[in-house]
Amino acid sequence: MSSLNPLSAGPSKHKLLGDELYKKSDKINAELFSLTYGALVVQLIKDYEDYQQVNTQLERMGYNIGVRLIEDFLARTGLTRCRDFSETGEVVSKVAFRSLLSITPTLVHHPALSANQQPSFSLIFDENPLTDFVELPDEAIEGGLDYAKVLEGVIRGALEMIQTSVTATIVSDALRGDEKTELRVTLVRFMEENMPPGDD
Repeated sequence: MSSLNPLSAGPSKHKLLGDELYKKSDKINAELFSLTYGALVVQLIKDYEDYQQVNTQLERMGYNIGVRLIEDFLARTGLTRCRDFSETGEVVSKVAFRSLLSITPTLVHHPALSANQQPSFSLIFDENPLTDFVELPDEAIEGGLDYAKVLEGVIRGALEMIQTSVTATIVSDALRGDEKTELRVTLVRFMEENMPPGDD
């Protein structure tokens, strides 16, 4: 009934696992990564001439990346299902972001306060490699461009592949004048694993 976990590791073990994977990972130049992503966003703006369409495309691209990324991530980490959604947040923050983007966003848990509310967690970014060297023009801000929208899709796609349906939303963005960038991930439901016919 949950997502992934490194053999019941606690939060400090998640951090150690993320650091270990980071050290073993092939690195790409952060400036090249940031500039390449920026060029992609600029091209989408030219192609669609509508910031909401660009947001849709970035989220869709992120979703497809997440769907493909999770298999490699699980193979490299040896993670199994998490005990609960809180632990899912620990793995996303301390293992996934650390090993894949070389950052560890601050994790803030938001437990469900009532029976009809779902738990969530926030990832708060002091730094974001996607936004290095970026300043949004007023037109893009007014048009509603969510420059790092791809991250929402990556998280949604990856977690969906491990039977965890979530919403992921950037609720504040330093590029739009907010103090920090915050990505809120809210549990929708844990999905049942569908077994192929005859595999029961």
